[in-house]
Amino acid sequence: MTATFRRLLLLRHAQAGHPQNVRDYDRPLSVAGEHEAGEMGVYIAQENFLPSLALVSGARRTRETWVAIQKALPAVVPAIFDDRIYEARADALLELLRSVSSEPATVLLVGHNPGLHKLALSLVGRGGRTAYARLQQEFAPASLAVIDFDVAGWDSIAEQTGALERFAAPRS
Repeated sequence: MTATFRRLLLLRHAQAGHPQNVRDYDRPLSVAGEHEAGEMGVYIAQENFLPSLALVSGARRTRETWVAIQKALPAVVPAIFDDRIYEARADALLELLRSVSSEPATVLLVGHNPGLHKLALSLVGRGGRTAYARLQQEFAPASLAVIDFDVAGWDSIAEQTGALERFAAPRS
């Protein structure tokens, strides 16, 4: 990776359960979600999409998704748990990404829909037609969008400037 390359991994949390009397923020992963998160962690490691930094919503389901992802990675990745990601709109997520220092070349953002999906759609300006068509349809639980930018720092990423390198979902 050159100094002018940044890779963004947008990962929606895996499938969450709906236990009674539990507020949305505290919803855990379902059994299926635990499997999805582990599967996507293995995928990220196998495809060598290794993040330098993880930005993770403070909600329980995103934290649990991150734990499963981290277990599958070959190295410990620094993680920042940030409640601003929970229920954030796309523009707020973009501002958060722009505030990241220029040092990490690859950032993983683990968050929620609809903000994550709208962010992915707003950032992608080019990429494979099939991957983009799938991204337009939905951003299902545990889906991963890999978006590349030719910029020196995160403060320079902008709408429609990213290249969709990959869009993957569990069992895809």
